Amino acid sequence: MLIGEVARKSGVSARMLRHYESLGLLRPRGRTDSGYREYSGEDVRRIFHIESLRSVGLSLREIGRALDDPGFTPAALVGDLIRQTRERIAAETELLTRLRRVDAADPARWEDVLQVVALLQALGSTSADARQRAALSSVDAVSVPVEALVEAVLSEADPNVAGALRWALARSGDGGAALLAEGLGSPVAAVRERAVRSLGEMPGDEATAKLRPALVHPDLVVRRHAALTLGTRGVADAVPTLIDMIVEGQYDTDAADALSVLASDSGTADLIAAGLVDRLATGTPEPPARGRLAQALAAVPGAAAARALGELSHDEDRAVALTAAYLLRLREPG
Repeated sequence: MLIGEVARKSGVSARMLRHYESLGLLRPRGRTDSGYREYSGEDVRRIFHIESLRSVGLSLREIGRALDDPGFTPAALVGDLIRQTRERIAAETELLTRLRRVDAADPARWEDVLQVVALLQALGSTSADARQRAALSSVDAVSVPVEALVEAVLSEADPNVAGALRWALARSGDGGAALLAEGLGSPVAAVRERAVRSLGEMPGDEATAKLRPALVHPDLVVRRHAALTLGTRGVADAVPTLIDMIVEGQYDTDAADALSVLASDSGTADLIAAGLVDRLATGTPEPPARGRLAQALAAVPGAAAARALGELSHDEDRAVALTAAYLLRLREPG
């Protein structure tokens, strides 16, 4: 077969076939009477082998070694190609993410594009100061896409920068709560904590709704942060976790404050009083826990809480009894 026919059958251009020949990859030894190259069936098979190896990323030099060196072993080369391909995919994915975020900012001018790119780069800076400035300026400058802020806040270890990012995210508009809720499912405990803390600072009903399932999250830290936020937002389902926190002495002051907010509703106040009394009656908590429960009862209106304080005023632990008696006097009118 002449070069034109081979090109048609193989899909490889005549120019590329000549290039293969110039590199020594292809060596058609046949010639017609007129001196034209003549390709054998074996030459055509070699062309297909060359194209197959090119399709998996081998260079022409590597293809020559693979086809001509009997001792050539592909394992190391294929492993290297896998590594290079993964690196290239990661780089392309990062570029695609950045482009999507620039597009999400809906820039009207090239100056806006440059501002968004600069802010995105600053959010990924190794300098905590640069990241904090970017977070604070993202509200006043061209807005950074909420996806970028969520990614930044979930990965930020510096507490000052994290606070600035949560502040910016709370003012970023819609979409942040749903993305943060996905962070609650992270296998990394620190990411889950950042997600629940950020959700706690997000305003609106959506953030509250996303926090409700966290009350039964297997991560105790997540449950506690969710209960503190939901308690201050009037969600009565947070009461059991808040009472547990008081007994355990974990964020107990904050938990008591959240219960006092919830106790402003008479129905919830009765629920809180019943829960506190139940914990006092069962499990025989240690005196420090009994004292914390007594202090929590002080902020709960109603007869049930008053009766519980009256009983505690005769507690065998003198410190608990004195605390309960004092708190009971404070409830007396006049």
